[in-house]
This record gives sequence, structure tokens and C-alpha cells, in this order.
Amino acid sequence: MPIKRVWAPQIDFSVLRRELRLPGEFPAEAIAEAEAAAGAARGPAVDRTDVPFVTIDPATSKDLDQAMHLERRSGSGYRVRYAIADVASFVRPDGALAAETWVRGQTIYLPDGRIPLHPEVLSEGAASLLPDVERAAVLWTIDLDPDGAIVAVELERARVRSRAKLNYEGVQRQVDAGQAPDSLALLPELGTLLARRASERGAVNLPLPEQEVERDGDGWRLMLRAPLAVEEHNAQISLLTGMAAADLMLRGGVGLLRTMPAPKPEAVEKLRAAAGSLGVPWPAGASVGSVVAAVDPATPRGAAFLDQAAELLRGAAYTPFDGPPPAETGHGGVGAPYAHVTAPLRRLADRYATEVCLALVAGSEVPEWAREALPKLPKAMADTDRLAGAANRGAIDLAEAVLLHGRVGETFEAGVVDRDDPGRNRPPGGTVALDDPAVRARCLGELPLGERIRARLTVADPTTRKVEFEHTA
Repeated sequence: MPIKRVWAPQIDFSVLRRELRLPGEFPAEAIAEAEAAAGAARGPAVDRTDVPFVTIDPATSKDLDQAMHLERRSGSGYRVRYAIADVASFVRPDGALAAETWVRGQTIYLPDGRIPLHPEVLSEGAASLLPDVERAAVLWTIDLDPDGAIVAVELERARVRSRAKLNYEGVQRQVDAGQAPDSLALLPELGTLLARRASERGAVNLPLPEQEVERDGDGWRLMLRAPLAVEEHNAQISLLTGMAAADLMLRGGVGLLRTMPAPKPEAVEKLRAAAGSLGVPWPAGASVGSVVAAVDPATPRGAAFLDQAAELLRGAAYTPFDGPPPAETGHGGVGAPYAHVTAPLRRLADRYATEVCLALVAGSEVPEWAREALPKLPKAMADTDRLAGAANRGAIDLAEAVLLHGRVGETFEAGVVDRDDPGRNRPPGGTVALDDPAVRARCLGELPLGERIRARLTVADPTTRKVEFEHTA
């Protein structure tokens, strides 16, 4: 799917900051701690600066959590080296900075700027895995057999040096031209292998295009962007690491899992029925994940099917345990136990989960500050997840309303991606996705799921951030 861009005039996103009460400047004490930590010497660590790591992130990112190096094992199979920013070495557990990160929970992204989890002196400086400088990292070394199964995991604090800051678009061009850096040459092969294993174990990955708002001169661009293949491959490396972390925790009897109930049989049957009505092939014996992976999200029927499939992925939570494993250990989207450990610059829970894994691999006691935090993290992360979701949706809603303001009464081509369940005490309707501009909004009327319709714009109010259409004959 090509990138679709639509220009919008000047938009004031500060209203979202005030409405959601997003944090502003860091307290002076937290800044002082961050600056002192940035200039302090790190503790003993293994020297892995000889490994030619690289990072892959959006082009403008400076908060670089992960650096990667892939190679074939001398016998057979693969070796994945995944260096993660060692944020815990910069944050004193009982200090003002640690307290402030609990208030924030995660980095929240708005089009006009980030609300970072850590001060920029760390998140875009001393703790970030920027190129051509030595950095403190927690290094995962994961050996895989030729089929992509994990055969060994090592974890250590290390000094690393990234050789290049790469971006997804550039890497995709290199891969397409057969010119990927040596560190990443195996990424398409290994990413495809891991994705196939994920499908076989019942994982569900929704390749939905993302709406984004980006600055464009004096205005803004509203974009619909489908993920690149290298982004999907890169995500598989992160998922692999999260599964390795969850396995360590479950075997060690302590940790913090990212869980999600497996799709209920009745929900799968409802999706199978939707596939039939939308003309989406569902071969006998095929898993949900394999069916979803074969769908083209650029078509109205494909988009509608994926929207229905998203209903299977509900109930994500952080699940702590200290002793026997919890009743729910799996993640329905991953198809296996899974933990968040790969984004500590941007997500609070990862810092604590990583410390648990380091202790378990070393055969030492989990630090008390990390152990005591585990039962408190689910609420902290749930609160900040809701806040981040509201900020993202609010920014998109505002951009859509500003973009369409003044076009009320016009009729647009749209695809019906969702339809209200019958029996609700409100007028019939659902959700439509416009081709141009790339807007997704509520539409009133009897809507044929997965079909193209004509929809007339009836509301586009930047003040309330409301956009609404009605189905026209």
C-alpha cells in the first residue's frame, strides 16, 4: 500500500496536553540526577564493542533502545545479538528520577513533540544507543536452530558501540537492492522464519495501516502508512527476545509477563462467519494468524476483516508473579508467554523486567527494589497505556476534524470496516474508512460490511474533535 498524505492547516495540539493533564517539565531534582548519571562512570561490564551493532528506527528518532547484530552459527542455525539500553544503570531506584518515571509510565507521542519517560540528557543522550559512541547495554545473545527454535540464551551487562543509525525506509531499500549491511543481511530470512513459526503456534499479527500526523512546513500531514516488511521482520526479533525473557521468568519463578487471553472459540467462529460474508478465504485447518496474514489491508473487504479480527486481541495486561506461575501465562497475539524487556527508554516496566532476567541468568537474588515493584507495575502501566491511547486517538481526531472542517455536506467514497451490533439503543451505523483523505470515522445508516459506499460528511468540529458521516443512497 502506498503512503497517502493529506495536508492540513496549523493545528494546536496543546489542548490535548491540558485536557489529558500530560506531564510537562521534569522536576529539578530529577533533572539533576539524570545529568549526574549521564556523566558518571558505569559499573563493570563485558566489552562487546567489537560486535558491529546497528540500530533501526524511524528516521527522526534519537531515543534508541535496541541495537542488533545477526549472524549464522558456525554449525547451523542463527545467532541473534540484541543490545538493549541499560537504563537501570542510570536510574537510582529510590531517587527523584525513578519516582518521576513512575508518574509518567511511558513516553507519550504527540505530533508536536514527545512527553518522554526520561530526561533527554539520558533518553536522547547518554543512555541512547547512538552510533559511534560506547554505551552501556544489556545484551541478549539468543542462539536458534535452523528452524528458528531457541537452543540457548545468554544475558549480560556489556559495553557496546553501534556502527550506524539506520531507518526503516533506508533499510528496506537496501534489502530490496540486495545491499543490506552485514549485521542485517539475515533479517529478511530470519524474520520470515520467525513469522512462520508464530503463525504455526497460533499467533495473530494484524498488519493494519497506521494513521499518523506529521509536521509539514507551516501545517501538518495526515498520513496512512502501511508497515514495511523490514518493520515486521524487526518486530519478530523483539518478540523473540520477549519470549526468551518470559521463559526465563517462568523457569525462575518470578517476573512480569505481558499476557492476553487466547481468542475464545465463539469469537473465532464469529470471525470465520465474517470471512465468509466478506469473501476472505479460510482454508480448512488454517489458523486465524495464517488467514489474517494473507489478507490485503488495502482493500475495503480486507480492511473490514482485519477490523473484525482486532476484536480477538482484547484483554492485554501485565501479570506479575513471585512463586508459582499465574493462571494466565500466554499472550494470545504472540501465541506464547511473552514479556516486555526491549524498550526501557520508553516504557517503565521493561527496566524492572530486565533486572529480574539478569538476576535469574546470574543465579543471584532479584534486587529487592525490582521485586517490590512487580505487583505495582500492572496498575501503573494500565493507567499510562490508557493515557497514551487517548493522546494518540485525540491527535488523529483533531487532525481529521481540522482537515475536513469546511467540507461539511460533501460526499466521499468510503469502505465500511465495522458495523454496529444489532440491538443497541442508538441509530444504526458503524465505521467507514475514506480513501482520500485518509480518515476513519463514524457513519450513520444501514451499512454493508466490507462494501464501498457513498458517505456524506455531516459533522467536522475541531472543538469537539468529532467527525461523522451518513450513508447516502
